[in-house]
Amino acid sequence: MSLYRLFNLRGSDFDYNPVFLAFGVVTLETVYLFVDEFKITAQVKRHFQEDCFDKIRVEIRPYQLIKEFLSWLVNQQHDKIWISRKSSYALLRLIPEECRIESVNPVLLMKAIKHEVEIECMRRAHVKDAVALCEFFAWLEDEVASGEVTEYLAALKIEDFRRQQEDYVGPSFEVISATGPNAALIHYHPSEETTRIISSDEFYLCDSGGQYIDGTTDVARTYFFGSPSQYEKECFTRVMKGHIAISSAVFPRHIKGQMLDTLARKSLWEVGLNYMHKTGHGVGAYLTVHEGPTEIDWKTNPDDPGLQEGMILSNEPGYYESGRFGIKIENLVLVKKADTKYNFQDCGFLTFEPLTLIPFQTKLLDTSLLTVEEMDWLDNYHQICRDIVGKALREQGRLSAFQWLMRETQPLG
Repeated sequence: MSLYRLFNLRGSDFDYNPVFLAFGVVTLETVYLFVDEFKITAQVKRHFQEDCFDKIRVEIRPYQLIKEFLSWLVNQQHDKIWISRKSSYALLRLIPEECRIESVNPVLLMKAIKHEVEIECMRRAHVKDAVALCEFFAWLEDEVASGEVTEYLAALKIEDFRRQQEDYVGPSFEVISATGPNAALIHYHPSEETTRIISSDEFYLCDSGGQYIDGTTDVARTYFFGSPSQYEKECFTRVMKGHIAISSAVFPRHIKGQMLDTLARKSLWEVGLNYMHKTGHGVGAYLTVHEGPTEIDWKTNPDDPGLQEGMILSNEPGYYESGRFGIKIENLVLVKKADTKYNFQDCGFLTFEPLTLIPFQTKLLDTSLLTVEEMDWLDNYHQICRDIVGKALREQGRLSAFQWLMRETQPLG
């Protein structure tokens, strides 16, 4: 995946991801791109001749010649060769073990740390995505009472609303639109055969994302359109507490995501609950919605370089009860500098800024379980949604969704 940062190219070989099949080889004098040549347009050729490549020659070679070229390269030099340990065995075995450098590819780290233009573009994409999803949830809230809206129909409707936004390309993954027991299946996708009616008596979990020319989104919200039980409210609130704990965390630069994972689970663990997926994954800038090497997970990841300013990750704690319901709350967050009173050994401290700006359903909260700081965080987050997304909704004349946003973002106090 580092090719797309190295060359700043996109393609369409895979569903949901704007990438293409290719190999890249970088030497001190030349960069080689092994790709089916019919995919290289005149615009791409001009791209390779621009200023950013003026000191390095770019050569395009046939995709199927990578093994032959790598064998030749190994025989031509006695230097070390940097290759990912996750490369195919067919390529890895061509390089003698004593000649390999298998640590994390530096281009992967460059891709994970977004520059200012990418960050600004990602912000724009998330505002457009928020407009689409505010419209969707406002529509869904009105239509659920009819008893005719299915999980499958809702998934199609999300796409309809996103398609109305400028520079929208397509979904970033298959929509998870699930109600009741289907929501307990973490990677459930509705079909015409499996779809259930979305009712006011069950949780509805929606996890979806969009690919825009300016960025990639991934967001999950859980709603209850009727009257939830006290137990259901407690479960939702404890997931929300974990989400806030991650989003408001302050931590030293280069801390691995594994060190933060417990924050998301603490409130659930206190009452004997848990979830079995990772809390966060890296996200690309108009690239793959799951991007390494950084993540927030209870498992050890030897390739994790640690959190650094400019990285974008998901923050997605949840809780799933088999046969009954599922809850997930997900925002994308930007790693940024934290303003701390002290700075131990000048190491620099970081925190997260939410990029996703879509309301949480506060009627699902048991506020007796929230601290003053957590309620302040929610009120501040909802005020930002009002200021930024509310303005965009008004500018686009989407007044029904604007009114819904105003209702959903009332201060908890």
